[in-house]
Amino acid sequence: MKLGLQQLSSYQIASLRILSAGLILLPITIRNIGSIPLQKLSIVFLSGSLGSLMPAFLFCIAEEKIDSALAGTLNSLTPVFVIITGVLFFKNQISKNKTIGIFIAFLGCILLLLSKNHLQTNQHLASLLLIILATIFYGFNVNMVSKNLLHIPSLHIAAVALSLNAIPALITLIFTGYFNIPLANSDILKATGAAVVLGLVGTAIATIIFYVLVKRAGGIFASMVTYGIPFVAIGWGFVYGEDFGWQQVFCLVIILIGVYYSTKKIK
Repeated sequence: MKLGLQQLSSYQIASLRILSAGLILLPITIRNIGSIPLQKLSIVFLSGSLGSLMPAFLFCIAEEKIDSALAGTLNSLTPVFVIITGVLFFKNQISKNKTIGIFIAFLGCILLLLSKNHLQTNQHLASLLLIILATIFYGFNVNMVSKNLLHIPSLHIAAVALSLNAIPALITLIFTGYFNIPLANSDILKATGAAVVLGLVGTAIATIIFYVLVKRAGGIFASMVTYGIPFVAIGWGFVYGEDFGWQQVFCLVIILIGVYYSTKKIK
């Protein structure tokens, strides 16, 4: 995202990401869309919107103002919102340890916001809220898939969801004027390539694997893959010269402790 944002707008990067993912999976969609019950197609489309399309835009817009390391750290809140949205919208039961874990994770999140004075400017605060909104969408989507789409193969869900959501992504790309810029320019090509790779690897392949995890191991366990995202994001942040000190690492540890405590099973 950071590489693409050097030349393209956040809306263009997000649109290219979803469009490339939808196109690469289009042959699978064409072969299998008929096997999905008509009444489930709207849920599949909504899953693609909540799990891929809208978070792609929210993250890109947010990363125009904040570091990728910070965005990756906040992404670790996803398992917490799997629990919260499960309780609020899907009548899941919540245990005492989950409640304590949620409180600890949110405490770490607040400390993280305070550690770099992100609450002192409206732009930073708005960007942080966009990331948190994306994790809420992730949490809702995990519960929705677990409750409504378990009988549909993971590959089919991912393919149809992303191919259908490629349509609004293409429309957005057209209206942002992407096809009117000098696409043969080497810098534009580099930024476009970054967005396409993000779509193929970080969306198409990752989404298929994620749906497999949700169906085999449950939503909470699948969402625990976000444990690793902050460390990867921090690593790339160092490569791009972002400032992420010991205070932010300390807050990350608190968040992960909260997430771990909220998702572990008490014997």
